[in-house]
Amino acid sequence: MKKASAVALRSLLPSRQDYRGLRRTWRGDLLAGVTVGIVALPLALAFGVSSGVGAEAGLITAIVAGLVAAVFGGSNVQVSGPTGAMVVVLAPIVVSHGVGSVVVVSLLAGILVLTAGVLRWGRTVSYIPWPVIEGFTVGIGVIIFLQQVPAAVGDEGGGHSTNAAVAAFESVRNAMWPDALVPIAAVACVAAVMIIVGRISGRLPASFLAIVVVTLATAVFGLPLATIGELPSSLPMPSFPALDPATLPSLVAPAFAVAALAAIESLLSARVAASMSDTGPVNADRELVGQGLASLASGFFGGMPATGAIARTAVNVRAGARTRLSAIVHSVALLAVVYLAANVVAAVPLAALAGVLMVTAARMASPATISLVMRSSRSDAVVFVVTAIITVSFDLIVAVGIGIAVAAFFALRALSRASGVHREELPGPPVSGDERIALFRIDGSLFFGAAERLLDRINAHEGIEVVILRLSQLQLVDATGAHTLTELVTALERRGVTVLIKGIRSEHAVILERLGVIASLRARQHLFRELEPAIEHARSHIARTAAERPAAAP
Repeated sequence: MKKASAVALRSLLPSRQDYRGLRRTWRGDLLAGVTVGIVALPLALAFGVSSGVGAEAGLITAIVAGLVAAVFGGSNVQVSGPTGAMVVVLAPIVVSHGVGSVVVVSLLAGILVLTAGVLRWGRTVSYIPWPVIEGFTVGIGVIIFLQQVPAAVGDEGGGHSTNAAVAAFESVRNAMWPDALVPIAAVACVAAVMIIVGRISGRLPASFLAIVVVTLATAVFGLPLATIGELPSSLPMPSFPALDPATLPSLVAPAFAVAALAAIESLLSARVAASMSDTGPVNADRELVGQGLASLASGFFGGMPATGAIARTAVNVRAGARTRLSAIVHSVALLAVVYLAANVVAAVPLAALAGVLMVTAARMASPATISLVMRSSRSDAVVFVVTAIITVSFDLIVAVGIGIAVAAFFALRALSRASGVHREELPGPPVSGDERIALFRIDGSLFFGAAERLLDRINAHEGIEVVILRLSQLQLVDATGAHTLTELVTALERRGVTVLIKGIRSEHAVILERLGVIASLRARQHLFRELEPAIEHARSHIARTAAERPAAAP
């Protein structure tokens, strides 16, 4: 037992196997790390600003959380840091509880994600249906786009509502026109450069180049654009945040939402990375441990919660990454920016960052993917649309929960329709009295969604003296189905109908026994392995009752 526990614990910790093949791949890992670092820089700054905690916090998160997750996570090529989905959750928290609350939420969420990894909950993300994931992604893209509208029109206040759509509308209404055309032009320039560079070569850091162009134009022409402002020239020392016991309970619910999002997004990102290239298996539980530690470390340095970043991870894989060295180099490259180029980064216009995120958000809503989901099936389309609408209108985590519930409803309905009760003809030449014997085959699944239909279907037959239930084709039985079967047998026996059961499968025997199906039979001998003995018994029963009727007559 102790040995098994030790092995399980070691599987959640770093090992030499994490860097297997490094002698062969280190050049590609170094190049990929620098490439993804360049791509991550504008995104880290933008996500920090957009969430309300500042560009410094976004950069710290990308450095600290990116390094910790790379070392302790369960994927060889995952790149972690601040993400758009996390911004969507954090922005309302900042508005409601203040900037200082983010550090506390990061620590609480880190503990929760770490605990989930230790408890081996990593596989749960596989239960999230694809239409829910796509609806969730599109909803996040819409929110991120709307969150950039205030910066795009030069409204430094950023609106007065926690709802992104309302805040965007307020910013457009309250903008200083025509002065707002200057930041809008900056956003348009960023979008144009990113699109053009992306079409020229997918390997070039389009967002980085777009920000360089707009920053240079702002400096040369003296454009009246708000900038990031002063950044620290070094990382702050880690410290434990001041906790206010009075406000701590109000941060528990946001911490659970952040933890759920961090777990879901990180595991999805790792799964996508594994499908893109042969970079080794993903340890889902260890990934949660790594992401939990990453958010904890980020919180101690004054950063924000981190998750695996799908876009940066994809860039990492495409750039040739094969081991964790690439994600480590990515963090080191960003650290070099803090120590060597903080003054340069401080001059980046906020509108340029807004443009980067607007283009990123637009790419999240892929028309091809949306079309594919909408054409797959009516139920999948409904799940997709419901999830996307609730994500934009209410809450990300609620949207995932409702999306899964709607998907489960359609899946259970389909499973119920695939289940059936079929009356069959008795095999062999007909015998007198066969009309009083009903042979029913129950196939598919006998669960709470189909049990009532079974009851109605069999009870609808009148003039029957013996019912034979064939259960050998039954694939699934749950407690409700077994209980309904008990009620059916009991009701038939009470009406004087003899019930015979044929072909109980070994995997169903325990639940049918425990819930009284066997006990409800008139006799234990009414259980049969083969159909022929059951039919023979039914015919002898009919013959015996027919012979007894004249003797019983006056």
